Amino acid sequence: MSANAATPAYPTHDPSDPVFRAHEGGKLGVHATSPLRDRADLALLYTPGVADVCRAIALEPALAARYTSRRNTVAVVSDGTAVLGLGDIGPLAAMPVMEGKAVLFKHFGGVDAVPVCMETGTVEELVDAIARIAPTYGGINLEDISAPRCFEIERRLQERLDIPVFHDDQHGTAIVVLAGLINAAKVVDRSLESLRVVVAGAGAAGVAVTKLLARAGVADLVVCDSRGIIAPSRADLADHKRRLAATTNPRGLTGGLGDALVDADVYIGLSGGTVPEAEIARMAPDCIIFALANPDPEVHPELAARYAAVVATGRSDFPNQINNVLAFPGIFRGVLDSGAPQVTEQMKLAAARAIASLVPEPTAGEIVPSVFDDRVCDTVAAAVSPLA
Repeated sequence: MSANAATPAYPTHDPSDPVFRAHEGGKLGVHATSPLRDRADLALLYTPGVADVCRAIALEPALAARYTSRRNTVAVVSDGTAVLGLGDIGPLAAMPVMEGKAVLFKHFGGVDAVPVCMETGTVEELVDAIARIAPTYGGINLEDISAPRCFEIERRLQERLDIPVFHDDQHGTAIVVLAGLINAAKVVDRSLESLRVVVAGAGAAGVAVTKLLARAGVADLVVCDSRGIIAPSRADLADHKRRLAATTNPRGLTGGLGDALVDADVYIGLSGGTVPEAEIARMAPDCIIFALANPDPEVHPELAARYAAVVATGRSDFPNQINNVLAFPGIFRGVLDSGAPQVTEQMKLAAARAIASLVPEPTAGEIVPSVFDDRVCDTVAAAVSPLA
C-alpha cells in the first residue's frame, strides 16, 4: 500500500456478506484457447513447435499480433492513487476495481484485460515501468491514477509506445458525457453550440470533458474547482488549470460555482460535494443537470428534477446513467481490430456520436442506451475502426 493510503471506511469485513462472497478468490481466471490433449499437442503448443513461431516473430515483430494473445489483450494499469470515490488506497486495495474492469472488458467487448496494479512513484518511474511491460499487450488502459500526474503519464506513454494508451477516467467519461449531452440538447430543442455549460471539477474527468465538449462545438464553457471559477486572474492555478483558464470562460466570469451557474443551461458535476438548492435555482429554465459523483450525486436527482428538464447521474438506480462502460469496450474493440496505434480525438468524437445514435428519439428519461444494450460495443467499434 502507498505511504499515503487512506484508512478504509470499515475496519473489518463480513465474509458472509454477498459482496465479499462474490469476490472470494477474485473475479478472474486463465483459460487456454488451444486444447492440450496429448504429446502431439504439447509439441505444437510448446517445445519444439513454439520455437518456429518465436523465430518468425524475432525476424518480423508485427507477427506477434497474429500468433500471440497480444492482439486481444489490454493491461488495466493503476497505482491506486485515485480509486473511485475512495482516494489513495494503494495498489492492493485497487485490485478489486481493476479485476472488475477486466470483467467488463471481457463481457461487453470480448477483450482479455489483465489487472496490473503497481506501487506508485514519480511520473518517470511509472512511465518507464508501464513502457517496459507494454510488449505483452495490444493496448494500455490507465485507471484510477491521480491528477495531475495522469495527464503527463498518458502523454509520455502515447509518445513512447506504438499501441493505444487510453486513460478511461478522462476519456471514457468525456465520451459518454458528450453522448448524453448531444441527446439532452435534443430534448430541450437546443444546439450544442448555443449551450452555456458549467463543469464542476478540474481533475482528470473535468479536464477531458471540457476539452471534448469544446471540440464538439460547445463555445461557452466555464470550469470550476474547489476555489471557484477558473480564470486567468487567479494566481493559484496549477499548469493544467492555467491551460483551462486560457481556453474557457469566454464571458470572463469570476467568483464561485453559484456565480457560474447564473443562467447556465448545463451543470456537469465531476467533483463530489453538494451543490445548494439556491445555486441550482439560479440556472436557466429547462436546464440540464449531470450530477455524476458516486455514490452521492452533487445534486440529488429528486432535487435536480425540480429545476432541470433532463437529469443524469453516475448511478445505476436512476435514469440516464452516464457510465464509462458504454465507451471503453467498444473503443478498445475498434482499435485492436483495426491495429490503430492510438486513440485519436476524432475517434472520441465518433464514439460519442455513435453512442448517442442508439437513442434516435431521446426523452427526458432516456438520453443514453442501457449498458446492457448489445448494440453498443459493436456500434462504437464500427465508428472507431475506420479512423485508424
